[in-house]
Amino acid sequence: MSNESPYRDDSGNRPSSHPSHVLRAEPAVSRPSFDDIFELLSDKRRRYAIHYLSTTADGVATLSDLVEQVVTWETETSANDVPDDYRRRVEASLHHTHLPKLADANIIDYDARSESLRYWGQPVLEEYAEHVAAMELPDQ
Repeated sequence: MSNESPYRDDSGNRPSSHPSHVLRAEPAVSRPSFDDIFELLSDKRRRYAIHYLSTTADGVATLSDLVEQVVTWETETSANDVPDDYRRRVEASLHHTHLPKLADANIIDYDARSESLRYWGQPVLEEYAEHVAAMELPDQ
């Protein structure tokens, strides 16, 4: 009996004794638990943030862009018609509570100093968020 591994890479080489030891060329996406998914989706502003970021072309946005969209969805009016104090409350809520929670769950990267966001994509989370958005978001 041979001690050689039956596993081979694309070029026919035996990279290791088990495929789990093969280095991947792209980062692995961790899948949040269902409890984590439902916790993240339990707040309307987080749902709005996830929906907005998942629909951007490259998953990148600024805090001010996100605030404008959340304000528009919450008030169902133009962001220009919303009082500044309301906009500031939405911004503070996202900045201090919701974006850090999404960052802690590895759903986004959030640089508070530059106020830039990057969404990494979570197919399972997006599936649930999509259902909620269809029922919750104003017609666009």
